[in-house]
Amino acid sequence: MCSRLTPGAEGQAAWRYVNQAAKWSQYTKIMIQPVTFWGAEASKVSIADQHRFVNFFYAALDQELSKQFQVVDQEGPGVMELHVALIDVAAATPGLRTLTMVVPQARLLSTIKRGATDSYPFVGGAQAEYKLTDSTTGEVLAAGVDRRIGGGSVSTAAQWEWGDAENVMKGWAKLAADRLSSWTKGTAKPA
Repeated sequence: MCSRLTPGAEGQAAWRYVNQAAKWSQYTKIMIQPVTFWGAEASKVSIADQHRFVNFFYAALDQELSKQFQVVDQEGPGVMELHVALIDVAAATPGLRTLTMVVPQARLLSTIKRGATDSYPFVGGAQAEYKLTDSTTGEVLAAGVDRRIGGGSVSTAAQWEWGDAENVMKGWAKLAADRLSSWTKGTAKPA
């Protein structure tokens, strides 16, 4: 599957594959498999936090996807099966992050770092991979790998250390629901 992944465009997963031959309009249901965590052995994320993250991400996916599809727990005709794995989660440093977002001089330096490295200082984020298949045939409909970081918004400056990672997961869940809905309803073509 990795050989089929190509770089995504702006707003898409960093690496992605979409089956152009898939008959998207036949899918009205989705089965969400439990989210897994595949961090390195030296991961800084505790086991307790890993469990919390996979449950949080599953709940976010369920909440968003259930707005567009019937979420089921059995395979069958018209059912997509979603597998998601968190690969890494990075914590923000709340006190320092707040300073870099609120104090004007620090914000300027923060913005300069963002321009040079594509990341704000002291922000968190997450990395995940996904595979969407036809639940009965196993045909891969879409797959991808993505990494997102927290933003430099003053409104999120004082959030707790895992707030950026949670926001990234919520964003992915909404993006998945919106994209899949547009493809299955025919309002957009997979690109």
